[in-house]
Amino acid sequence: MNGATALIETLADCGVELVLANPGTSEMHLVQALDSVPRIKSVLALFEGVCTGAADGYARMTGKPAATLLHLGPGLANGIANLHNARRANSPMINIIGNHPNYHIGYDAPLTSDIETLAKNFSGWIKSCSTNATLAQDGADAFTASLRQSSGSTGQISTLIMGADAAWGDCAGPVAPNAIPTRSKIDEQVLEKIAPLLKKGGNNMMLLEQHATDPAALAFASKIASKTGCRVMTGTFPGRVDGGPGCVAVERLPYFPEQILSTLKGVENLIIVGGQIPASFFAYQGIPGQLIPEGCTVSRLTYIEEDSIDALARLTQRLGAENEAVTHFEKMEIGKPSGELDTKSIIQSVAATMPENLIVATDSGGGNAAYPFCQNSATNTWLSLTGGAIGQGGPCATGAALACPDRPVLAMLGDGGAAYTNQSFWTQAREGLNVTTVIFANRSYNILNVEYARLGVEKVGKIAASLFDIGNPTINWVDMAKGFGVPGATADTAEELCALLEKSYETPGPFLIQANGEIQR
Repeated sequence: MNGATALIETLADCGVELVLANPGTSEMHLVQALDSVPRIKSVLALFEGVCTGAADGYARMTGKPAATLLHLGPGLANGIANLHNARRANSPMINIIGNHPNYHIGYDAPLTSDIETLAKNFSGWIKSCSTNATLAQDGADAFTASLRQSSGSTGQISTLIMGADAAWGDCAGPVAPNAIPTRSKIDEQVLEKIAPLLKKGGNNMMLLEQHATDPAALAFASKIASKTGCRVMTGTFPGRVDGGPGCVAVERLPYFPEQILSTLKGVENLIIVGGQIPASFFAYQGIPGQLIPEGCTVSRLTYIEEDSIDALARLTQRLGAENEAVTHFEKMEIGKPSGELDTKSIIQSVAATMPENLIVATDSGGGNAAYPFCQNSATNTWLSLTGGAIGQGGPCATGAALACPDRPVLAMLGDGGAAYTNQSFWTQAREGLNVTTVIFANRSYNILNVEYARLGVEKVGKIAASLFDIGNPTINWVDMAKGFGVPGATADTAEELCALLEKSYETPGPFLIQANGEIQR
């Protein structure tokens, strides 16, 4: 057995079920190994950013790492934007990057590059010196590292840089999986500090992120809120939140820093659970970067790598809140809108037509804004743009559909962001994935118009306007999708959009809807 086959056998034994690939010559032995190990599903993407974004979506839905197969430094570089988003979402992932044999590096062949330096930007674990004798064990270690929760924004991405000689050389065969790592639990002293803050009442808030947005964690937080009167919120862009009627009701922090400061105004104690102190997405003149209102004390229940479910369960018990009510979203009848399309009518159309168990992946301001309006419609799972690198929504939806083939998936994309990774349509068509894509087609990087206005500019000049305009020439998304094998249609009214959404959910396979209108993103 060669190193490549031993690696793939080992990953399969560890529990890897999916490889998202855009391979090249250096990875041919791994392709051969995948051909001989059908336990792992292999999916081709036309662009590496689709591979990495889909692996992110798959991880958010399963909690398990998929592997990506990328071609040397340039292939890795093409996938980095969505690796950045995956790092911020703490998504487990294993990147296998082919490389030249060590003896070939010194010849400075055209594809030679410093792959490890690229990988350091998003990897919590890197191995670049594998041999045919160590490759299988390195794969097992990469799997284990992807499930080990790291501090701060380190993330859970493992990168295995594999020289071709390690892949083709003979070896002793696969190795046994390592033990699965577990989250650390907080000390009792932390509870002794936090519980009195909540017991004394006042204007308190718990901010829940990462592991603390698990449904079990949210339920405990809701009981604590019922007992103490504290407010419960998630961050602006949670990697995953399960919502809808019957699920725990939770608010989100808004986006702009002034809105966050207004939301937090009067909060006396801000308790961080599984995340970090709110920070402005971008820096603005005259506005603080860290968004803590005057007079607010910040305390921490858990760090990102700690067990927030256990911590909230113990805090619930300490507060005597075990039998308190959990506040749920309630079912409401949402009427279908009519007339011309704008952000409001698109969001209402989505909310009015949602099927049960819908997975929503967003890559636009309008998509993110839809979240609160959809929570009284149908059960859903919401996957947000965690790292701000646009081009995530389509690939993330693709990975979610691969993870959950029996659930409908909706991608809500801005036309600017969708153009970054439109190759995802091809993979959706090839795999027959149940993904409905709604394009907010306002023919503009509209968020930049908003940001430009925040500078106090009342009149946008010709050059500035041209840099925000993507309507010259106009992109025909229906034709583009058709070229990738995905059927589609255009909606100019809310009635048309509702009808197309319902049709797409009822019809197997992918479908694209170009929603035309004066849409704010």
